[in-house]
Amino acid sequence: MSLYRLDGPIAVETPVVVAAFDGWVDAGAAATTALALLARDAVSVATFDGAQLFDYRARRPTLDIVDGRLASLSWPEVTLRHARFGGRDLLVLSGAEPDDRWRALGDAVVELIRRLDARGWVSLGAIPAAVPHTRAVPILGTESAPGLLRGGIAPGPTGLLRVPSAALSMLEMAVAGAGIPAVGYFAQIPHYVTGPYAIAAVELLRALERHLGVDLPRGDLDDEARRLRVRLDAATAADESTHAYVERLESMMDESRRPEGDDLISEIERFLRDRSGESS
Repeated sequence: MSLYRLDGPIAVETPVVVAAFDGWVDAGAAATTALALLARDAVSVATFDGAQLFDYRARRPTLDIVDGRLASLSWPEVTLRHARFGGRDLLVLSGAEPDDRWRALGDAVVELIRRLDARGWVSLGAIPAAVPHTRAVPILGTESAPGLLRGGIAPGPTGLLRVPSAALSMLEMAVAGAGIPAVGYFAQIPHYVTGPYAIAAVELLRALERHLGVDLPRGDLDDEARRLRVRLDAATAADESTHAYVERLESMMDESRRPEGDDLISEIERFLRDRSGESS
């Protein structure tokens, strides 16, 4: 059985695929929030078969109950949609991160975007890191060949970083292996922040704008990001240990030494240890 169903014929010219999944490498929902804006008025191109991709006990459909009546189910899905901005055709691949059949999904995505003559791939993601909310959002880049990243984003981190993979990264590698240029832009967000992080969503859209050379819609994200910054500033000022911790992160960034690897782990452990000691 095919993993996807074409939803109708569509005319695209040398499109670029932009992809993000929720969950893993989507800290603060930054990547999926950014892609939701691009897909808002997009036309469905293909829908993937959720029954083959999802474990519904691990990712249960959402049930709406209205006045005691079981009204509807919303199933997790992965879709490919077409949008056009500034004369550029984009294919937006988004949805819930699949649970099963990752390798088959990689083959299906490569087959599909080849049929649509895609000329590039961009992954968007976000990861928690020991960075302060008071500084510009750092963006890490990945690229299938030197020189593909744009906007001053450098590939990184340097050296070997071994982490559990995301389905998104698997797809980026599958696409690159098929000879399609592939890059990724991953925002680093403060690990001490919980909930949606609009500030990083804005920066991912800016990184994508620089990569594509077009202006992209941001909706109310700029205002949301400003309001979030005000709330975080107030919360930080109200707690002495958090304020001191943020100042330490600021100092590290101001010295042009972004915390990575062991630095990230030790900083997070120190923060949690300080918080634990305060509450005991």
